[in-house]
Amino acid sequence: MPKAMARHILVKTEAEAAQLKKRIAGGEAFDVLARKHSLCPSGKKGGDLGEVRPDQMVRSIDQAIFKKPLREVHGPIKSQFGYHLVQVFYRD
Repeated sequence: MPKAMARHILVKTEAEAAQLKKRIAGGEAFDVLARKHSLCPSGKKGGDLGEVRPDQMVRSIDQAIFKKPLREVHGPIKSQFGYHLVQVFYRD
């Protein structure tokens, strides 16, 4: 079964997610911003989701993790929890 290692940041608004994405593109550290801004418990670990398998996450995040290019920051991606920025390190 496929697996991937990913991290994410969860915030309430699309505007906040877009602003964080710009800050990351400008050189700020993803993990530092995740610790400060993410509403998900994974934020305490810099957004680290660890290894995930298909269908472990909500569909929109699952699609980003298993279909989008590696090492890029994807999003804002809307889910019932808010807006996510997702970065995937590897897939097996």
